[in-house]
Amino acid sequence: MNKYLLYAILVIIIPCCILFASCSSSSDNQVYITSIEKSSSSGLDDIYTITYSDGSVDYFTISNGQDGQDGQDVSINEIYELYKSIYGQDLSFADFLDKYLDYKYTDNTVAINESLQSCLKVYTEYKTSTSYGWPMTNVVKGITVESGSAIIYAMDEDYTYVVTNYHVVYNENANADNGGHFAYKIMGYLYGSESEPEQQDTTDTSGYPIYEYGDYAIQFELVGASASTDLAVIKAKTSDILKINGNAKAVTLADNYYVGETAIAIGNTEGEGISVSQGVVSVDNEYISLSVDGTTRLHRSMRIDTAVYNGNSGGGLFNSSGDLIGIVNAGDKTDQNINYAIPLDIVTNVVDSIIYYDRDGVDSTNGVYTLSFGITVDTTNSKYVYDSETGYGEIVETISINTVNDNSIASQMGLQAGDVIVSLVINGEVKNINQSFEITDYTYTFRQGDNISFIVLRDGEQIEMQGYIVNASDLQNVE
Repeated sequence: MNKYLLYAILVIIIPCCILFASCSSSSDNQVYITSIEKSSSSGLDDIYTITYSDGSVDYFTISNGQDGQDGQDVSINEIYELYKSIYGQDLSFADFLDKYLDYKYTDNTVAINESLQSCLKVYTEYKTSTSYGWPMTNVVKGITVESGSAIIYAMDEDYTYVVTNYHVVYNENANADNGGHFAYKIMGYLYGSESEPEQQDTTDTSGYPIYEYGDYAIQFELVGASASTDLAVIKAKTSDILKINGNAKAVTLADNYYVGETAIAIGNTEGEGISVSQGVVSVDNEYISLSVDGTTRLHRSMRIDTAVYNGNSGGGLFNSSGDLIGIVNAGDKTDQNINYAIPLDIVTNVVDSIIYYDRDGVDSTNGVYTLSFGITVDTTNSKYVYDSETGYGEIVETISINTVNDNSIASQMGLQAGDVIVSLVINGEVKNINQSFEITDYTYTFRQGDNISFIVLRDGEQIEMQGYIVNASDLQNVE
């Protein structure tokens, strides 16, 4: 398909689609385009055939230019981007195909290939030792090299921020001279420029083996990590990223995710390099027990039936449009159809916090910060609510305040036991609260100076509580 054809398609398709969308036959069967194919070529002219769902066809001719080479190949994505620029509509790629071609986009090849520009495999090094003999007094110094996956989350002129799992950059068995339990060296490879570390015959001044990673390797530094959410952010100079591949890009974030939608995992499967597997979102929200740093915690997770393996940890989970919906982090070894990812809303809230405090210019602030309202809640009336207009549904519940601590932020707002929480208001923007965990999720987004309040139901009347300005002392660094 050439660029002259690109404009011709838009001229032909859009008027037809508007007509098809507004008119139907008595049987309510709409006529729509099923294919556009080049059917013949005569010198400098190519003839294209448009086939419609009722079997009828149209033809049009495209001139390629004097030398037959002026028109360059374009993809359906370029048609989509041109459409948005001409008509000013901000709709998803899948919605574009559904709306204007009445075409169910079941082949995810385009979305997957675009997403690969944002995917990496990573290696982490830890100084460890092995003891042998009796009474185990002989010690051999070694380097433990572990591998995982990651995605490019954000890029600015100076730095590129990459997201992976906490457990990918943490090893509780690291030696004291490792400098802690986090990896003392983190290296990454972009998709298409992958290699592997090779142990050298020499050791460093401390007697540890040396590994070389080759010309494609990019060195990262740890920015911040959260064990309670199993997320970590690493960064490298953007110039180092683009030197390897100028097409590297940050992921596109989905607006939401739903049960049943496509879930594509891209990661470093078994440490053998970036590969792709596909399934669906099985459960949008459940709690699983994980120990990522020696402490067992409950983690809110998304269950998927997408196949994932060792090495997929930290990799992206994408929908059929190639938008990020989560970060893969766990699997059920007894059942390959039960695996888990960190949901998008946790990923964005936690990662944005880590990046914010890395960029704030204050050395003493780093990692993830949250605050406590000083309330406990009860949940009742949990039910599934389906929206026939969007075709999606969600679980909603009644969230009632059980207790309010004295001198807490909640008490200063005027909240009382028995209030039913409807919404959280952050700097004037109303955030509807349908499930109790959403309150915790939003606390990761608070910054000093934010104005927050609640809208509640009290005695059958909906009222907004007094606003509260977040102080630096309210924000607590969390693991």
